[in-house]
Amino acid sequence: MDFKQSIRTVEDWPKKGISFKDITTMLKDAELFKASIKEMSAPFVNDNVDMVIGPESRGFIFGAPIAAELNAGFVPVRKKGKLPAATVSASYELEYGTDALEMHEDAIEKGQRVLIVDDLLATGGTISAVIELCEKAGAEIAGLSFMIELEFLNGRDKLRGRKISSIVKY
Repeated sequence: MDFKQSIRTVEDWPKKGISFKDITTMLKDAELFKASIKEMSAPFVNDNVDMVIGPESRGFIFGAPIAAELNAGFVPVRKKGKLPAATVSASYELEYGTDALEMHEDAIEKGQRVLIVDDLLATGGTISAVIELCEKAGAEIAGLSFMIELEFLNGRDKLRGRKISSIVKY
């Protein structure tokens, strides 16, 4: 399937100089969406994943169905102040700013194998923060799965030594 053709680029969003990769044009096609879940799951089917971790918000879109595909649980990672119970927190930098992410303290049990899923690997900042949250909880990182990778931003460099899969590369 040609996922790349179905992803729209929006120039100068959310700020001037950014070429935003908009997956909503791909998601509205049921066959492409189903195929994306299969492709993003495939490299990890034999990795004994206990939990899939999805950062807000597009990580939810892919993470929950990938968790179902892998017969694993799903843990949402939210922006600061959005979760109702006790949390752990990690700060990170984006290509256009800074933010913080949180996860419930009891979301992952020590020793569980987790797959971190998001729509996009850019600088690696967001995913590094998610890795930090998971490792604080005692999880073992089974891998990282992305729909899109912006190779020119070298996000992989921050994630050396990790099993990484990305479907569409720019």
